[in-house]
Amino acid sequence: MAVESKGPFRDDNLIVFEADGAPELAAAEKSGFVEHDNARIWYSTYGSGLPVILLHGGLGHSGNWGHQVPALVAAGYSAVLIDSRGHGRSTRDSRPYSYELMASDVLAVMDALRLEKAALLGWSDGACTALILARQTPSRVAGVFFFACNMDPSGVKPFESTPVVDRCFSRHTKDYIALSATPGQFREFVEAVSLMQRTQPDFTPADLATIAVPVAIVQSEHDEFIRREHAEYLAQNIPGAEFLSLPGVSHFAPLQRPMEFNRTVLGFLDKVLPLNPIPGLSQPAGN
Repeated sequence: MAVESKGPFRDDNLIVFEADGAPELAAAEKSGFVEHDNARIWYSTYGSGLPVILLHGGLGHSGNWGHQVPALVAAGYSAVLIDSRGHGRSTRDSRPYSYELMASDVLAVMDALRLEKAALLGWSDGACTALILARQTPSRVAGVFFFACNMDPSGVKPFESTPVVDRCFSRHTKDYIALSATPGQFREFVEAVSLMQRTQPDFTPADLATIAVPVAIVQSEHDEFIRREHAEYLAQNIPGAEFLSLPGVSHFAPLQRPMEFNRTVLGFLDKVLPLNPIPGLSQPAGN
C-alpha cells in the first residue's frame, strides 16, 4: 500500500489514490440495482440515520467516497451511494449523457428506497446533478453541498494536464475496467462524458434564482477545473446560498484531506438535516 503522510491522513498528490484507490468500504446495509429508463443504476446504503446521497464526479464511481461514508455513519447519518449512469457498475443506453437524465436516475433510486427527502452531497459532475435535481424537485431535497463544479461553460478553466490530474485519470481507468459491464469501452466512455461536460449545463442567472433549497457552494483554493469567480457568482445568484472555501486543496479535496473536507460537510448537514431537530419541526423520512 502506498503511504504519503503520517498524522492526519493527507494525499495531496493522489499518490495513495492512484496506487490503492479510496479506502474500501465495509459491507453495505443494502445494495443492488434500480432499473430506470433503459439503464441499471447501482446503489448501496450504509447506516440507518437521516439520508445523505453522495454523487461522485465524472469518470469516477461511488467508491471514491471511501473517506466520507464512515464519517457520515459515525455522525449518525445514513449514506446512500449511487454509481452515475454509465459509471462504475451502472449501465447506460446509446443516448448522449445528460445531467437531467442522471438527476432522474437519482430520483428513481430515492423512490426505490422510499426516501421522502435527502441531503445531496455532490462532487464535480455529481454536484451539477444534485443542483438540477434540487431545482426540479425541491420537495425531495433537504439541501445541496455543491463541491467543485460549474453551472455554465464560462465557469471552466482551460484544461491543463498535471501530475495530480494524471494520477486521478489513471485510477479512473483501472476502476472502470474492474467495475464496468463494458470494460473495453473506456475511451468511448471518456469521449461521451467529455462531450456532456463541454456542452452542459448552461444555467442562466434566472435559472439559478429559482433554486429554493439550502445550498453551499464549496470551492477549493487550487481547483484545477473550476474558476473561483464562477463559484462566487453561483453563491451570489442562488437565493440564500453560502460560499465556502477550502484552503490548500484542489478538485480532489475529498481524497486529499478528508478530515477537513468531512468537517465542512458535517457543518452543512447540521444546518439542513440536523440529527437533533427542534421539537415540533417535521423531518425527512429515512429508509
